[in-house]
Amino acid sequence: MLLLATTTVGTPEDAEGMAEEAIALGLAACVQICGIVSHYRWEGKPERSPELQLTFKLVPSQLAALEAFVFDRHPYDTPEWIVVRPEKVAQKYLSWAEANLTSPPL
Repeated sequence: MLLLATTTVGTPEDAEGMAEEAIALGLAACVQICGIVSHYRWEGKPERSPELQLTFKLVPSQLAALEAFVFDRHPYDTPEWIVVRPEKVAQKYLSWAEANLTSPPL
């Protein structure tokens, strides 16, 4: 089984640093970084912010460690943290992800 976990950060340095470290520590098989614009309310006021969304691909056994890692390093007071289980993952991709997560970290 594969999980997808997402969070957002405000700078390329935060996004790249979090992605690189998560991979080096063996907490995710892959991290994708996409530029987005978020619209939301913060402290009662409408906000609009450019952000970078990180999508971590991992197996369930990595979830607790990845979550602790993200919360420990996240620059926001209230970070987004959403974890979903895809309905379907191609077997070849799942095998690749599992193999990369069971190998020793770099």
